[in-house]
Amino acid sequence: MDSPAASPCGVTRSILGQPWRWRGLGGGPGHDRDFRPDALVDQLLMARGCARDALDRHRVPTIRGFMPDPSTLLDMDRAAERLADAIQRQEPVTIFGDYDVDGATSAALLIRLLRDLGLAAGYYIPDRLLEGYGPSADALVGLAAGGARLVVTVDCGALAFEALQAAREAGLDVIVVDHHKCATALPHAHAIVNPNRLDEREGAAHGHLAAVGVAFLLGAALIRTLRARGWFAGDRSEPRLLELLDIVALGTVADVAQLKGLNRAFVTQGLKVMAGRRNIGLAALIEASRLKRDPSCTDLGFALGPRINAGGRVGKADLGVRLLTTDDPAEARAIAVELDRLNEERRTIEAAVREQAEALLAAQGNRAVAVVSGQGWHPGVIGIVASRLKERAGRPAIVIALDGAIGKGSGRSVSGVDLGAAVMAAKDAGLLIAGGGHAMAAGLTIDATQIDAFAAFLDERLGADIAAATDRRALLVDAVVGAGGVTPALVEALDAGGPYGAGWPSPRVAAGRVRVIKADIVGQGHVRAIVSGDDGRPIKAMAFGQGDSALGQALLGAGPTRRLWLAGRAKIDDWAQRPAAELHLDDAAWAD
Repeated sequence: MDSPAASPCGVTRSILGQPWRWRGLGGGPGHDRDFRPDALVDQLLMARGCARDALDRHRVPTIRGFMPDPSTLLDMDRAAERLADAIQRQEPVTIFGDYDVDGATSAALLIRLLRDLGLAAGYYIPDRLLEGYGPSADALVGLAAGGARLVVTVDCGALAFEALQAAREAGLDVIVVDHHKCATALPHAHAIVNPNRLDEREGAAHGHLAAVGVAFLLGAALIRTLRARGWFAGDRSEPRLLELLDIVALGTVADVAQLKGLNRAFVTQGLKVMAGRRNIGLAALIEASRLKRDPSCTDLGFALGPRINAGGRVGKADLGVRLLTTDDPAEARAIAVELDRLNEERRTIEAAVREQAEALLAAQGNRAVAVVSGQGWHPGVIGIVASRLKERAGRPAIVIALDGAIGKGSGRSVSGVDLGAAVMAAKDAGLLIAGGGHAMAAGLTIDATQIDAFAAFLDERLGADIAAATDRRALLVDAVVGAGGVTPALVEALDAGGPYGAGWPSPRVAAGRVRVIKADIVGQGHVRAIVSGDDGRPIKAMAFGQGDSALGQALLGAGPTRRLWLAGRAKIDDWAQRPAAELHLDDAAWAD
């Protein structure tokens, strides 16, 4: 048990039943009243794993500072050479992408790059409901029959053994560009570029990349190969690969890839490109999302990404690729409006499935992994619902949509628990028809009669890891301030350590001691509180979705006499005439 001195604000057990600890350092960045903003940024970076001698490189992450030699990845040069051949011979090429944001952005990046290099590539995005995940034998053989000579699969293909064998027999070359976990054996393909191949060496350091990041590295290798061949010696100009970083940033954040190393550079620089509205489709999507400012990292994950995803979930699977590759403003606006409409439809469907899934979860008991299933659930929303259940239960969750005797499942994990490897092991054990993924997310196909056995397998395999992850659970704090210290200047100083996301968590601030002046329920079960410290300066605190929780009830019942420490993310409230800072709460603790 932490001592009060070792815990921020002396909190060893909060209202939500957890200790508060300093993130990574054992000391408190921001605890000293005389801290400088630049010193705070250094502390934020080091608390997230940045070495002191690498601070300069991480303060402003650049592509030059983090870009590896693409050739460190196995098969990269072979893939680049084959694509260069296709460009010089003007061969028919098709980009085969997954139906999610990572697949759409990966496909769009390669299509736009090949277009700039003089080759008009086609694309194929499978229908989630009719075809399922990844390339099928029928699809690849059909592309070969239609004249394609080369197919590049993006965000899929690493486990497509039968489909790639059929493509080979049909005389079709296939390059796999993926980031999902691989089996010991690899399917037959012309090249498999995947930092998560089990035989990777140097390239394994980039296993955190989304598929769009791997596609970007392939693009760099392709340009270098063509340059070496003298392709740009005449009047041909080299494509500006960096201008596609807006697409890379979107796919990276929306796929919840860890924002460390190269990914931080992708997102930092990609947001700058996105602010210039160079991509007509993205500009239209920003407008349809009703964003009045330049998009932030949060907007990529919660505004733009879900709308791109909506096409693959409940609409037409190819809408995202069409939007990101069009040069027609009218077409871009029409697609963006349609994606916005489909996203609203997705929300409605998701809410219905989530309500049923949460009811099943409550009645389930103490499984290590929350596994719930329902007949007729829409498979396009089960990944989102799994994420919500994971957050609610504090452990990995898998949601299975049953269609008769067969179910399609999607899972989300917690830090320290490799769900993708467990799903692949379950497939090897004969419990799944198909399955794969990575540490934090997985997909599967299962016979309904095997669900209980599958859940028991996960309990046995992951129980110890989940228990250890639960024991390590604590609220990590980066800075302590008085309530009056929650200001726009503090938010600006904290933001300088970003971009924040998966693997590079947003800073958490503890503020106090405060008394609650007013608290009420707003919206869908959110608690809004006005609090003040000893200086009497009021600030707003929001506890989203906490109306029925211990945290929400504590705020509502605190009254003006009891004191609290609050912990959460300091954000800018720009709805008022003059921007103000507010605290988005994760927890609270009694101070008296």
